[in-house]
Amino acid sequence: MDRLCTLLVVLLLLPATIYAECTCDNEAGDRNKAEALKYKLVAIASILIAGAVGVSMPILGKFIPAFRPENNVFFVIKAFAAGVILSTGFIHVLPDAFDSLTSPCLSANPWGDFPFTGFVAMVSAMATLMVDTFATSYFKRSHFSKARPVVDEDEEKQGEHEGHVHVHTHVSHGHAHGSALEESVEGSGSSDLLRHRVISQVLELGIVVHSVIIGISLGASMSPKTIKPLVAALTFHQLFEGIGLGGCISQAKFKPRTIATMSIFFSLTTPVGIAIGFGISNVYNESSPTALIVEGIFNSASAGILIYMALVDLLAADFMNPRMQNNLKLQLGANLSLLLGSGFMSLLAKWA
Repeated sequence: MDRLCTLLVVLLLLPATIYAECTCDNEAGDRNKAEALKYKLVAIASILIAGAVGVSMPILGKFIPAFRPENNVFFVIKAFAAGVILSTGFIHVLPDAFDSLTSPCLSANPWGDFPFTGFVAMVSAMATLMVDTFATSYFKRSHFSKARPVVDEDEEKQGEHEGHVHVHTHVSHGHAHGSALEESVEGSGSSDLLRHRVISQVLELGIVVHSVIIGISLGASMSPKTIKPLVAALTFHQLFEGIGLGGCISQAKFKPRTIATMSIFFSLTTPVGIAIGFGISNVYNESSPTALIVEGIFNSASAGILIYMALVDLLAADFMNPRMQNNLKLQLGANLSLLLGSGFMSLLAKWA
């Protein structure tokens, strides 16, 4: 009888318990605006410095031999950074997107009837692939159409009249073959260069999207207990992501002005997001349906971009490189570095 009564009580209280856990009200138990502001200022400074240092390290490779793209150590460092970016997509961004788009604060129709998080991530990954391939193929077509050798008919006719048909033809063909070979080598290098440029720009887009969202969430929070662990976690997060992005920028060989613009833009995104969040903290409600939908969709898109870039453009490109394939020691070092990068970044999910 006692057991039956206990079971009935549990069954009666279960719906109320679930409802209590699924409320859409902001927690007001640890609100301290003055103390939260101090931590936000510390967060802006530390994240700004970490981002600037991280993105600058590979770019300054001419002063640091280990960070030069032609150095084997660069492959190891890049594998670590790729692991960080991969973990960011899978462990940090994608779960946040799932939480936002499956929140009980959203209506069941359509948000509860379809897995929008996975769908948006899949579409953004495919869109990244399309941008990557179309940009590269367009460059190849335009470059090789300009580089195609043209036979000068008037020159050949003039050679025939002068009685040097065979010699002229031989020289012309020799010149054409040599020119085609040089253009082929140059075209291959230019194609790789363009690919690195597309990779760096698309990767920065994916990083910037989720960095701004993270910054706004931190800046809008009034809870010191929430902000304190985020400061350290986001500082390391920005440092590692900066190394990964900086490695791509260094391989793209942009002009100094473009490099400076991309580096500054990356370094400022999270601090600017924190400032925006602080400015709208009085009106921003992270549990409102609009905020949840916007954050969820942008995080999903960002996760798709980061996962694709990490796996296809960073890891697959380097791990299938003949230079790494022919060097067992480099392979082992890169694999270990990949595991460490993804492991350390995954561990940060405990606090952020």
